[in-house]
Parts: sequence; structure tokens; C-alpha cells
Amino acid sequence: MNGTPTSDERTWGMLAHLLAFVGLFIPLGNVLAPLVIWLVKREQSAFVADQARESLNFNITMLIGALVCGLLMLILVGFLLLAVLFVYWAVMTIIAAVRASDGVYYRYPITLRLVQ
Repeated sequence: MNGTPTSDERTWGMLAHLLAFVGLFIPLGNVLAPLVIWLVKREQSAFVADQARESLNFNITMLIGALVCGLLMLILVGFLLLAVLFVYWAVMTIIAAVRASDGVYYRYPITLRLVQ
């Protein structure tokens, strides 16, 4: 992509991923936090825009997965799947934040790229 991100850009890229944990306290915070960063910073930094968009797409994908798990709770398998999904979400979010803080244009695996 475009050059090496500055320290400030790497910090914002990392925050775009880590602020998804706001969703643990505020409903839909995992989607809203990266969305706000993307909307505010997308014109200022290609790196921050890319990482915020990536976090937004990943968290939308995880939200869809959580809704499917919620439906599957009717046949009990959803409880286990939701636990696995939560662990996957937390681990991948931390990995993405570390990679972004290193200035890497990180891509989550298994993510719907809905926001372009």
C-alpha cells in the first residue's frame, strides 16, 4: 500500500481494532467504534481508513455469526458455537491490533468485505 504508516497512524489503526471491545459494554459498540474511526479518519490516512474498514467488516461478520448462533440456541448447539465464536473474535481482534501497531495492513481471515 502507501509507504510506512507514522506512529500516530499505527496508534489509530490499533485503536480501530481494540475499540471493538467496547461492544462488551455497549450494544453494537463493536461495530460503531470502528465505524466512527473510519468515518473520521478515512480522508486523513489511508492506513487508518484501511484498518478501520477491516475492523468494521470483521465485526459485522462476527455480528452476523452471533445472530446465527442465537438462532441455533434453539437446538442447543448455538451455545457452544457462540462460545467458540467469542474466543475467535477476541483472539483475532488482539492479533489485528498488534499487527496494526506494527504498521502492517492486516487482513482478518473469514471476513465478509461488505464496506468498501
